[in-house]
Amino acid sequence: MALLASPLLKSKPLPFSPLHKTTSENKSSTWIAFNLCGRKTKSNNIYTKHADLRRGFLTGLNRGCNRTVFVVNGVSEGATRADPEGKNFGRILLSDVVVKRRKRVFRGRKWSSLDIGTAGVVLAMHLLSFFAPFYFNWVAFWVAFGLYVVTGLLGITLSFHRNLSHRSFKLPKWLEYLFAYCGVQALQGNPIDWVSTHRYHHQYCDSERDPHSPIEGFWFSHMSWLFDTDSVNERCGGPNNVGDLEKQPFYRFLQSSYILHPIALGVLLYALGGFPFLVWGMVS
Repeated sequence: MALLASPLLKSKPLPFSPLHKTTSENKSSTWIAFNLCGRKTKSNNIYTKHADLRRGFLTGLNRGCNRTVFVVNGVSEGATRADPEGKNFGRILLSDVVVKRRKRVFRGRKWSSLDIGTAGVVLAMHLLSFFAPFYFNWVAFWVAFGLYVVTGLLGITLSFHRNLSHRSFKLPKWLEYLFAYCGVQALQGNPIDWVSTHRYHHQYCDSERDPHSPIEGFWFSHMSWLFDTDSVNERCGGPNNVGDLEKQPFYRFLQSSYILHPIALGVLLYALGGFPFLVWGMVS
């Protein structure tokens, strides 16, 4: 535990606040005020000359999460502004997010070489998974489990997310670099680009400028944004929020040579255990 240094500032846990309903004084309209990102919000009441319209302006502020929501008679104003004629794409299942438009990812746009490469890797991983039942053995299974822990938990969750993106804790440089290299083997991108996208996500949480905004639809926010790098650049202007990483030669090296490292892992797995290790190890 001595390797983990506590951050300089310790923030208290933020309690979750349930929905609160209230009714306007003339009982003619009901609006819903709620807290975003776990912090209390303030509402400013605005009445028009046509009255019976009450607008709650709510701003949820959290560490790295800024959202603004307008509520009119219990319906977010985003839904009203998205399509004044009442034609919209509805809400995402089990969510309050209103889809304003469907993002066309696969057709009607120019694909960059990076987009094609990303789609190719994702397709290859899914095709490789079809061989898994036919090349099962317990050694390969435990290799897959071990790589899941090393690349997923230590590499992505601990390193890319908590350590590099949010700076939740400090590590000795050698250990920080080791965990970051584990994340590179997860096939989710290099640290500079991954961290930049995630920081933008929290800066513009669920808004027009969110790199994987849910207002573009569930599938875009879930995965299809990965195949549209131009969209991220248009929204955010490129990775200009990761100066702390870009000034370190190690992270610049991983960015410039990224794809070589998962390929090297695949070659090593095949050399050690043949096709079963390759299938189970890479798909994990």
